[in-house]
Amino acid sequence: MTILCIPNVSEGRRREVVDAIADAVRGVGAVRLLDYSADPSHNRSVFTFVGDAPALERAVMALYECALGAIDMRLHRGEHPRLGAVDVVPFVPIEGAQMADCAALARRVGAAVAIRFDVPVYLYEEASDDPARKSLEDIRRGEFEGLAAKMASAGWKPDFGPSAPHPTAGASVVGARPPLIAYNVNLATDRLDVAKQVAAAVRSSSGGLSHVKAIGVRLADRGIVQVSMNLTNYQKTPIFAAFEAVKREAARHGVRVLESEIIGLVPSAALTSAAAVYLQLARFTDDQVLETRLRA
Repeated sequence: MTILCIPNVSEGRRREVVDAIADAVRGVGAVRLLDYSADPSHNRSVFTFVGDAPALERAVMALYECALGAIDMRLHRGEHPRLGAVDVVPFVPIEGAQMADCAALARRVGAAVAIRFDVPVYLYEEASDDPARKSLEDIRRGEFEGLAAKMASAGWKPDFGPSAPHPTAGASVVGARPPLIAYNVNLATDRLDVAKQVAAAVRSSSGGLSHVKAIGVRLADRGIVQVSMNLTNYQKTPIFAAFEAVKREAARHGVRVLESEIIGLVPSAALTSAAAVYLQLARFTDDQVLETRLRA
């Protein structure tokens, strides 16, 4: 059974901390760290590793131990919404694993994190039985700064752990979900209002593209703005559709697209579908990709 784990950690500026967290994951047997990256404007890093359920549980606990010892959320500032030092830990079924396996793993990990580190843990998506608490955006709304008040209000007792935030680590969200693509489009302007309006136009919650979550953020170190997206179903809303929608909406404001980027790893089918559309390939299938044929 192979499961993918993609923790998002609230540190993207101190490279030594990010590298230390990566080393902590690498030090766990039977886990393979596939990728990790850090963004200073978001002040966030993303780690991608695979293994079976017991190995992933050990790796996540090692990641928490390293991250919580180095991150103080009272000092954290960044463009990306966040609730805690280890902000979100999703599990994704890959080979021989079902969503139910990932949901069960998320519950075990959430309980273990709360007991060992005294950090409140919320379950989300397929790991949560509460329809009102499946959405990551809903759980994270108010962010770390509003967490104490939120946890004191009705309906926001965590699934595991104390009923108040950890003083330096905040809270964590742990869950199970299908694969998604973290995809950002950078605009050739410093106007944050444009990025926010474009994000509102393309995200599904505002009536835009289905299966798209989007926010507008400022990349202060580069003097530009970004439309930061999660594509939660790349087959129904492909990368090229999101890119074209952002490009079109930005043009309404007289702004051009500078570049786009993928954070972490991406299924090859998501890229081949984009290539097929832009190159207008007739009768193209994934079976024509050399590596696909070799694996078969």
